[in-house]
Amino acid sequence: MATVVDCADPVALLPGMREARAAIARGDLVVMPTDTVYGIAADAFQPLAVQALLDAKGRGRSAPPPVLVPNRSTLDALAEQVPDAVTRLADAFWPGGLTIVLPARTTLAWDLGDTGGTVALRMPDDRIALELLAETGPLAVSSANRTGEPAAQTAPDALEQLGDSIEVYLDAGPTPGAQPSTIVDATGLVDETGPLKVLREGVITREQLEAVVPEAFAIPEQEPEAGQEPAAEEDPAAKEDPAAKEEAVDP
Repeated sequence: MATVVDCADPVALLPGMREARAAIARGDLVVMPTDTVYGIAADAFQPLAVQALLDAKGRGRSAPPPVLVPNRSTLDALAEQVPDAVTRLADAFWPGGLTIVLPARTTLAWDLGDTGGTVALRMPDDRIALELLAETGPLAVSSANRTGEPAAQTAPDALEQLGDSIEVYLDAGPTPGAQPSTIVDATGLVDETGPLKVLREGVITREQLEAVVPEAFAIPEQEPEAGQEPAAEEDPAAKEDPAAKEEAVDP
């Protein structure tokens, strides 16, 4: 039977967090609060745990979960390369509602699904989430709901949908709202093939992003090869990264 931890009770919080950490280490699932909606968390480095997360949601490998991280330095540890513009965005909006898609390090022993070699990373602005992440390390986290159902904004809502597929529910009260994080694809900045793309506009607006890194939205000029006509401009929103194909309410 699932354990529900009242995070507002200091007597229950310490053993409850300990139980949540142990569940993650065993490869079990934990529902945790974030600064957007409640999420289902699994150890990002245990493929069976990530698959259990997808199964709990009724979701396939074509929609891999993002990875929540405990601090800014984890960005460099998980991404193959971090452009200067991405560093500035993380400094400006982390912890907070910005998910950044980058090429994942090829040396990482994980399987998040059909990511196309990328990973979607975010540092949430929630005390309980950050405390758990500080103990467990990076977690694969997807919104706490069955696919097609509303994302849970309270732990009881999550429990009603997910039941005993979750080992521990961390109940920290209602989340701030259902507006999701903003997702940007920075892979074009890494290989210098294109600008920063906004895949989903959420709590952080495009205007806020452009105010920090205006040059990242400029389309790089490419010299056509001899005898070739210049290529037509591609719509930056036309090609999405598999790692960002999340439900509209994912954390």
